[in-house]
Amino acid sequence: MSTSTSTFTSTLERLPRIAGLAWPIILSNITVPLLGLVDTAVVGHLPDSRYLAGVTLGATLFGFLYWGFGFLRMGTTGLTSQAMGRERDDQVRHLLGQSLLLAGGIGLALILLGDPLIALGLWLLDGSPEATGLAESYAAIRLLSAPAVLANYAILGWFLGQQNSRVTLLLLLTNNGVNIVLDVLFVVGLDMTSDGVAWATVIADYTTAALGLWLCRRRLGRLGGHFERARLLTIGAYRELFSVNANLFVRTLGLLFAQAFFTAQGASQGDTVLAANAVLLQFIMLTSYGLDGFANAAEALTGHAIGRRRFDDFALSVRAAALCSLATAALASLAFALGGNALIALLTGLPEVRATAAQFLPWMVAMPLIAVWSYLLDGVFIGATAIAEMRNSIFIGLAVYLPLWWLTQGLGNHGLWLAFTTFTAVRSAVLVTYYLRYRSTRWRDTA
Repeated sequence: MSTSTSTFTSTLERLPRIAGLAWPIILSNITVPLLGLVDTAVVGHLPDSRYLAGVTLGATLFGFLYWGFGFLRMGTTGLTSQAMGRERDDQVRHLLGQSLLLAGGIGLALILLGDPLIALGLWLLDGSPEATGLAESYAAIRLLSAPAVLANYAILGWFLGQQNSRVTLLLLLTNNGVNIVLDVLFVVGLDMTSDGVAWATVIADYTTAALGLWLCRRRLGRLGGHFERARLLTIGAYRELFSVNANLFVRTLGLLFAQAFFTAQGASQGDTVLAANAVLLQFIMLTSYGLDGFANAAEALTGHAIGRRRFDDFALSVRAAALCSLATAALASLAFALGGNALIALLTGLPEVRATAAQFLPWMVAMPLIAVWSYLLDGVFIGATAIAEMRNSIFIGLAVYLPLWWLTQGLGNHGLWLAFTTFTAVRSAVLVTYYLRYRSTRWRDTA
């Protein structure tokens, strides 16, 4: 059997493992918009539309705020998977303790800084005075769950780093299930308004954290050992965690800026273009449900392989995840090409928004095949804790994105989509370049 045939066969044999890790994550991702639909449906039936506007503003604010601290999930996954590969149960144990303490500290700091953070965020969102007042009350309640939300990030990352993605599914189903039940109870049953939605979310977050901590305790019992005070309370023990998380935080800020800039420039072209772009961004969101699942599987498997110094396994996991990701991206592009107009019609009933979105549909057909590499290699680089390279890809992409947007303003929204798509392509190209370089140097087996 030739080497290439043997490699292909080994890659195919790895597919069930990739799929087994990915499907709970994909299913978890699909449950997220369900909660948004329930929130909208419950509050949308109140007698005044300002309640829905207030919840929308508040939820948007927290979506951006908490996403900025997503490094607690990603950094914990990469470091835990490598510790598992090294069979260092003590490191696995202490990564959980350190990540939870870091999450709790950041969460408490957010609560203490709540008033200025909320005021700044709502000023930037620029809603109506009535909606902003309700959003302020909603946000003050939601902020109380910051320690629980960030602890949940750390717990999810810790279990994913141990290749246990089913816990991810269990925790997200618990969070969304409790949230939905309490939404209906508080708003419909107890006649509460937007504040009821906020309290439902806070209680769901702490319920999920309690379940997650119980699952952690069970898992720690199987790892054996005990926590060491010095490794939890000494700043020097956090050096690696701080380094990884700092680069992830900067990378996330860059990505948030790219997306906010896109939204702002679309808004400057009028409400119809803004609405059409919002509809088309849902296409990207749909694609991300599948691509994120395979990227998260790659995080766990590549980190484990690097911890073991088994770069043959590392390469096989990347190839298997790439096959799954490319198949998903190709199916998404085909679906958007054949049924894109039908999906637009499903997402909006406004004729002018439908017509405008249809003009830019070709960008959605191309996007999955361009973005697939950035999704996949983000997962690989998180598993390898090569975070500075991820950060660099964002800022190199921005260095192309912003000048290209400026040069193509005469093309209107097509120019904006060209710049955003190019930003994604540059990100992918930079990560591919890093990957190929490292595969021939640091990520290769030695005799």
